[in-house]
Amino acid sequence: MRRFYQTYSIQQTVSVKLSWSHYCELLSISDANKRSFYEKEAVNSNWSVRELKRQIDSSLYERLLLSNGDANKEKVLSLAQKGIEINQPADIIRDPYVFEFLGVPENKPMLESDLEKALVAQIEKFLLELGRGFMFVGTQQRVTLNNTHYYVDMVFYNKILRAYVLIELKTTKLTPEAAGQLNMYLNYYAAEVNDPDDNPPIGIILCTEKDSVAAEYALGGLSNNIFASRYVLYMPDKEQLIAQVEAVLKNWHEKNDGSSHE
Repeated sequence: MRRFYQTYSIQQTVSVKLSWSHYCELLSISDANKRSFYEKEAVNSNWSVRELKRQIDSSLYERLLLSNGDANKEKVLSLAQKGIEINQPADIIRDPYVFEFLGVPENKPMLESDLEKALVAQIEKFLLELGRGFMFVGTQQRVTLNNTHYYVDMVFYNKILRAYVLIELKTTKLTPEAAGQLNMYLNYYAAEVNDPDDNPPIGIILCTEKDSVAAEYALGGLSNNIFASRYVLYMPDKEQLIAQVEAVLKNWHEKNDGSSHE
């Protein structure tokens, strides 16, 4: 109780939408910015206590800071003050995505069809990992071009961005072929599926490995919004992620301090 009043002083507003159990979880976080982020997101996304604990355990805060490789002071403060703001397609991307809820051993080979079935069987937890605003449309959604049928692995709709989100699952590293295939699907959805008030569809390739240089060449120059993210089948090492965030922020500070003296 004393810890609660020390952390949440009289001047700070305590959300009536969160329970005492929520705040017990939040009080386990020593970093004020991180704690504020999880509090904002718990309210914005209406997380249960179990969902809040899962997002803390899966290092969502650190993953978001590292997703675009450009963690900086402004991004830290924005997450702390507002939670996740979804204004553009890049705002829904996480790297890596964490699928520990599937209960699959890390080193077990898995077919793409089996991964798809496992995610559908745990669709509520997958939606939690995808983030706010996602609605599930279906799997193996048919795309017909010149009398040839193709199938999109998983299709969602994000009501905040007002856009279809097409996900291709790859149990291998990112390949240019996967990007080209998804680009074709996005063109089809833009022309044949979108309603007039829908925004351009978004594509996400979920793969086991993503080389940054290969990703740049595979995805560069495409007119559609296509992103590649890794997925892992286990909880990421929290200390390692924190160290990565601190390293990126340190580099950002050094770069900006250096430029300010020029």
